[in-house]
Amino acid sequence: MARRSQRQSTTSTPRSSSKRARTEEQTLSAGAKRPKRHSSTTNLKSTPTKSKYFEPDSEEDDGEEAESSVEQEESGNEDEEANDAVSARSSEEELESEVSDEGEKPKKRGKPQVSKGKSVKASKTASGKKELWMPGVKAGLGPGTQVVIKKPKARAAGDTPYSDETIHPNTMLFLKDLMANNNRQWMKMHDPDYRASLSDWNTYVECLTQRIIEADETVPELPVKDIVFRIYRDVRFSKDQTPYKTAFSGAWSRTGRKGPYAAYYVQCKPDGGSLIAGGLWMPEAAALAALRNDIDRRSHRLKAVLSDARLRKEFLNGVGTNEKKVVGAFCEQNSDSALKTKPKGYDPEHKDIELLRLRSFTIHKKLSDDEVLDTNSLARVSELISCLVPFITYLNSVVMPDQAEEPGSDDENGEDEEDEE
Repeated sequence: MARRSQRQSTTSTPRSSSKRARTEEQTLSAGAKRPKRHSSTTNLKSTPTKSKYFEPDSEEDDGEEAESSVEQEESGNEDEEANDAVSARSSEEELESEVSDEGEKPKKRGKPQVSKGKSVKASKTASGKKELWMPGVKAGLGPGTQVVIKKPKARAAGDTPYSDETIHPNTMLFLKDLMANNNRQWMKMHDPDYRASLSDWNTYVECLTQRIIEADETVPELPVKDIVFRIYRDVRFSKDQTPYKTAFSGAWSRTGRKGPYAAYYVQCKPDGGSLIAGGLWMPEAAALAALRNDIDRRSHRLKAVLSDARLRKEFLNGVGTNEKKVVGAFCEQNSDSALKTKPKGYDPEHKDIELLRLRSFTIHKKLSDDEVLDTNSLARVSELISCLVPFITYLNSVVMPDQAEEPGSDDENGEDEEDEE
């Protein structure tokens, strides 16, 4: 009983809460394991001193140690047991508050004893760092090395200076390269060449516009954007999915490149693809019906225009004055879109059935690269366009006449047409 009284006196002796908290904290940090002690009232042994090198098997053992310590402190007196329980809970609360403040908790068995706060901080540091070089990429340069990429520049002009009245050789070279590399990535890398070539073509078009206005007074002076065609292709309904046209082109009419009027057309394309053309290509149904009606009634008007000496020489391969050969040469240039048989409502034995089958009324002449790049190309193109003025004038008089024609106009033989009763 002496030993019991000694234990009770030890328990009842007031201790400093901070000193006990530090003792418990050292015990938990060292991970010492308390051996289980039975709550026998007869055989009580003193609590052995814990070694700081003894580590617990698990967190559950710590809970069992707390329960065993409470059992040892039980006594027959209920008041003493209540006092011991209150003091134990108060000391444990103080211990938990200090441990939470310092951020230190015991870890489970088998894991490195690293504080949770430190591990989170390390992961944040690693994830917050932005890597400039992806793993697996071998560029031959270390991290942080600055790479300077020179901005692409346009091709040098060389010995030939740029001029408003001529087409520069670099423009033709750019179109040749575009034919071999018709894709968006290549165009993006050679955008300066494209800008320089487009500017060269636009200035040439401005000069040519003045020549066309002098030849045909019905053509107004329009801005370049209403004359020049865009280089981008419409591939929505085309089997050819190449994004760009391989030529610079423009059209002149009373409404520019668009509208119902017949137009003059100029195209710049490498490898002999440049041409001068004029007329109506695949006109609408109403315009086509008007042309067929005029051919049916007064075909001599169109034949007279096609028989012009300059037109035959430049655009119809120099055919003679034979009417049949002139019509044959004209129909040959429009054979791709012509009907195979006859248009609806016309006799297949019509004398002008070859003209009635046409669905396009155009004529063209190809130019070589040397002709286009020649210093006198502007004068040559202007001369060819002047040959087309009578043909364009005839088409517009039929499709879009300035005023309604009065009845009693000349028929095919030059006589007044009689009204049918």
